[in-house]
Amino acid sequence: MFRTLRRPDVMIITLAAAGVLMVTMGIRQSMGLFISPMNSTTGMGITSISLALAVGQLTWGAIQPIAGAVADRYGPGRVLVAGLIILALGCALTPMIGSGFGLTVTIGLMASMGSGASSFSTLIGAAANRIPNESRGEASGVINAGGSFGQFVFAPVLQKLIQSIGWMGAMWAMAITALATLPLVWRLRGAPSPAHTSTTHPQQRLGAAVSEALNDRSYWLLNLGFFTCGFHIAFLVTHLPGEIDLCGLPPSVASWSLALIGLANIFGSIYAGSAISKYRSKYVLAMMYGSRVLLVAWYLMMPRTEWVFYVFAIGLGFTWLATVPPTASVVAKLFGTRYLATLFGLTLLSHQIGGFLGAWLGGIAISRFGDFTWMWYADMVLAAIAAIANLPIREQPLGSAARA
Repeated sequence: MFRTLRRPDVMIITLAAAGVLMVTMGIRQSMGLFISPMNSTTGMGITSISLALAVGQLTWGAIQPIAGAVADRYGPGRVLVAGLIILALGCALTPMIGSGFGLTVTIGLMASMGSGASSFSTLIGAAANRIPNESRGEASGVINAGGSFGQFVFAPVLQKLIQSIGWMGAMWAMAITALATLPLVWRLRGAPSPAHTSTTHPQQRLGAAVSEALNDRSYWLLNLGFFTCGFHIAFLVTHLPGEIDLCGLPPSVASWSLALIGLANIFGSIYAGSAISKYRSKYVLAMMYGSRVLLVAWYLMMPRTEWVFYVFAIGLGFTWLATVPPTASVVAKLFGTRYLATLFGLTLLSHQIGGFLGAWLGGIAISRFGDFTWMWYADMVLAAIAAIANLPIREQPLGSAARA
């Protein structure tokens, strides 16, 4: 493992991208911890707060192809700087808001636009265009693991901050952390290396690349699978703390469950980055989505104890965002890396449309039915659909010439 990441320049680029993702995803994936304390102090209601977070899911996805297209055209440096500054502003302004509409602006729009612009599409696109083809699989796994490590670190730390200095102070701490990440962007500046960005259509324009993708059946199937992945993740990251509270368990179980999801996904992401160099990415994705059906079914049959949640979190975490490396790999194989940030950004948009529904419908379910039972059933059905949808995807056999 890591045999292709030994060159200093490749390792530096990979670790810089992983560091930025650690902060942006750590902040974004811990927002569910703020629902209860925010509701207690503001009285905005769980439904209103859930709607703001659901808008954030959609915004995070909508900004991905836009940020990716700007990064493909002008380089990722300025996109990442702008993203981190906007993320910091969104977090800093949230404690000053007292309405659902204001929360939608700060968390749903500003913080989500900032974290999205400095997230997967820009970072993986930047790395893919600056490192050799043989290093891309493992590099994407390490970058993805950075986001998971952020969740592992941020969830328990933020829970402690919320308990000690309040949710407002915790929000301001996140804003400071986002700004402190800016120096890492230096390693990801500049134009892509021509040696690493060749494609079978070197003169192809962005519009033509997008049109080609949107007319490709495999691309749509990949997006369908990623849509269900977004539903699954957004529902859990937003409402798992609420599920744990319904079971009468302390808030620390929620923060440690989120942390364990992040810890397990570090290993899952690294494994996924390694696996896509050995197996077809579509089979890796099908296995990941299929495992979620079995895991949720197991959870529904078990008593709701602290250790059941921890085991459930570890199982969830292994595939949590480990779907990103094989998904990005399929996009790169189908269309090359020249416009990978844009095309993978569009795929992330489909992921976040699912995320919007997962976060929003979860809030409606708890308000109307008092629990999340029907959401768990929907999650199982969608995960099964995702597993099946990936199997017909057109993907080159291992060892064949892939588009750079």
